[in-house]
This record gives sequence, structure tokens and C-alpha cells, in this order.
Amino acid sequence: MTVSEAKTCLACSKPLKGRSDKKFCDDYCRNNYNNQQKAKGNYSSYVRNINNTLLRNRKVLESILPGTEETAKANREKLQRLGFNFKYLTHTYLTKTGKTYFYCYDYGYLPLDNDWYLIVKRKEE
Repeated sequence: MTVSEAKTCLACSKPLKGRSDKKFCDDYCRNNYNNQQKAKGNYSSYVRNINNTLLRNRKVLESILPGTEETAKANREKLQRLGFNFKYLTHTYLTKTGKTYFYCYDYGYLPLDNDWYLIVKRKEE
């Protein structure tokens, strides 16, 4: 490779040394470049905000359900105080008896009477 063909870092444009397929001079440049690429997408902040809300919802449900228990109960006020947003979920599950469980990944809830919810974790198959 001649000097005119020398490759440069995609992030900072410094000349690259080492492997012929190298694209970045270090991890900082690689991360910076990839973060900028993600930020360019039209939907990126929209999707990121939804994913953050779903993950927060999952953490709230996980925090209420102790690891040793199969179910727990919480009221709407407690869930909302912990940052739970009822508008976002990943999927629903309809039981044979007609009850609908609402899930955020592997943690879910079943609405009960008087703004109470039964918190559950999906059993691994």
C-alpha cells in the first residue's frame, strides 16, 4: 500500500497502523463513530425512549417480585411511584379462563380489583 492509499480512522481521520482491515484507531473512536451513526436515524431517539421505558417497567416489576416467590401484589400508586408506565408493554398472554396478563419481557402483571396487580415472572421453558 502506498502513502496515498493509507487508510484513515472513520471517526477522527488519523492514519491507521496495523491490520489491513482496521477501521478505527482505538475503542474510543469506534464507540464515538457508532454512537453518531445510531443518532442519525430518524427513529433512533423514539425507539431508544420506548426501549428505556420498557426496561424501566421490567425493573419495577422485578423489584416488587422477590426472587424466591412466584407472585406478588402491588397497587397502581406504588407501581407509578416507582416509575412504571402502563402504556408500554411487550406482549400479552390470554389464559384459558379469559384473564389477560400484560408483560414487559419476562415480567408481567394481571389487573385485579381496586387498582391492585398480581406480579408474575414467566416460567422458563
